Amino acid sequence: MKYKDSNKGAVVSIVITTKNEEDNIKNCLLSILNQTYSRNLIEIIVVDNYSTDNTKKIAKEYADIVANIGPERNTQRNYGMLDLSTGDYLVWIDADMILTKRLIENCIDYLSNSNFIALNIPEIILGDDFFSRVRRFERSFYNNTVIDGARVILRDSFIKSGGFSKDWEHGPDDWDLDKELKLIGKIGYIEKTEESADKILRLLDLDVSPQFSNNSCIYHNESKLSIWKFIKKKAYYSTDINAYVKKWGASDPDIKKQLGLWYRFVFVFVEHGKWKALFKRPDLYFSIIVIRFLTGIVYLFSRLKTIKKW
Repeated sequence: MKYKDSNKGAVVSIVITTKNEEDNIKNCLLSILNQTYSRNLIEIIVVDNYSTDNTKKIAKEYADIVANIGPERNTQRNYGMLDLSTGDYLVWIDADMILTKRLIENCIDYLSNSNFIALNIPEIILGDDFFSRVRRFERSFYNNTVIDGARVILRDSFIKSGGFSKDWEHGPDDWDLDKELKLIGKIGYIEKTEESADKILRLLDLDVSPQFSNNSCIYHNESKLSIWKFIKKKAYYSTDINAYVKKWGASDPDIKKQLGLWYRFVFVFVEHGKWKALFKRPDLYFSIIVIRFLTGIVYLFSRLKTIKKW
């Protein structure tokens, strides 16, 4: 376990939630160990949801703390960040994420020299198939918008926010946390430099050791995620949308954007000059619209099934 040393710098606790992630967890942990920020100031916490594969065995080789708790990711994150962590800064990530080597150093330097209480981090989707390219293109438009979510947070601010919602287990938890944090202070955004396509594809073998990347971003390895699994995943994590809307109100400006057809299907892709990138790949934009439409259909169908059970 890491302890705060004012002569050396701030301690950063990185919390990773897992469940049967033996294919991803090692690369995630190696990317943390490869950080330019001092290892003595990084606390690695894996909170597992009772995996039945080798996730915990692998995690114990690299993490400082490996714990078990369920039933869902909000409980896992809160346990790791509120109960187990000791860091001045808290970072929450998923097991299929890979951190660029200077990410933590750059984030802590940014936060310690600003009045922000948290940071949004650019995210790049990995994968070489067409669906992965569509997802990577789509995700690039969401950085630093209300569709994004803060991942690096001052400890005191996270505690004041109450942590991830206890009102639901698999809903829009990142959006809800953002709104709670905005009641406390400002959320910043750490810029990244552009990463060429060949460098992104070099990560497909999941070698986390390359020295080329000075970016401050997260690579999200969804290369094995099929369209159908993606749609089911999105529909599943949308089941608590109604509770989220009820909490903040349907007239809330953020919610209007997050759930509104105009913003989600059009404006987020054209605001702040982003239309230039959109016009370069209209085929990818069309695919995004189709996938979003299908996700909506699956969500509505799942809601109808739930209503019938009542």
